[in-house]
Amino acid sequence: MTEVVSLPLTAWKDTIEAGVQARGIAALEAGNVLAFPDLRFEIDELELDLLAPRVGGKSKNISLSPRGDALKGVEGDEARARQMQAMVGRFADFAETLTRNLLQPYAGSLQRARTSFRPEEIAGRQSSWRKDDTRLHVDNFPSSPTRGKRILRVFANINPQGEPRCWRLGEPFEQLAHRYAKALPKPVWGSATVLNALGITKAPRSAYDHYMLHLHDHMKADQAYQDTAPQSVYEFQAGTTWMVFTDQVSHAATGGRCALEQTFLLPIDAMQDIERAPLRVLERLMERKLA
Repeated sequence: MTEVVSLPLTAWKDTIEAGVQARGIAALEAGNVLAFPDLRFEIDELELDLLAPRVGGKSKNISLSPRGDALKGVEGDEARARQMQAMVGRFADFAETLTRNLLQPYAGSLQRARTSFRPEEIAGRQSSWRKDDTRLHVDNFPSSPTRGKRILRVFANINPQGEPRCWRLGEPFEQLAHRYAKALPKPVWGSATVLNALGITKAPRSAYDHYMLHLHDHMKADQAYQDTAPQSVYEFQAGTTWMVFTDQVSHAATGGRCALEQTFLLPIDAMQDIERAPLRVLERLMERKLA
């Protein structure tokens, strides 16, 4: 089962001793979650209004581009948008500093992607099963193929009422992949080229992207699996920061509001144990190269 491993970090920019770095990397690559219960992302008093419900209007997700120059999902005046951009951008910078300091062997290869703020309560939200993140799943990007790169995410619970962010955590990736491998359809020849030509994807999907997308969908569509799969419940208390490879760890967010999320991509060659990468696991199962 996926474990939550706590590390005693209290500052975003501190130097981190080698032993803690090694422990953190080993835990992440083994498919566990790193939690930092005492690493709080501080919100300025003038930013508290940004944590109010409906701050994004109809949007459930506010996102900032990797370069920090384009914000989506905020309704209202320009002053509020600038304030939101500053808060989300500050988290992006802090999360990148933390990740580079803690995971130093990754630092030269780490690629910063989008930053998100999720102000609304996730429990009870109406959505299609495919978009329902309260269902156990592993992450993939349908329109932005990774071609095997890892998806590493840093989260922070900044709930102003002190409410936890509730997650379910599922079985190890290799066990999950074995469960669904025979049910995953093979890629249709030429489909990746067509999807890219139509603008549905930003680059051609590799076979790996194809299988990860179908694994994601099979998990979410399988209600019996959702109900009976090996899983545990964990509450990330307000003020907690955590980090996880979400392409490897089966997870579901089942409750809470006001969560920040920074995404990074990591080429698998930067890993300490490349054989743990989902790409390598699926290649062993399919007995061929997938990316």
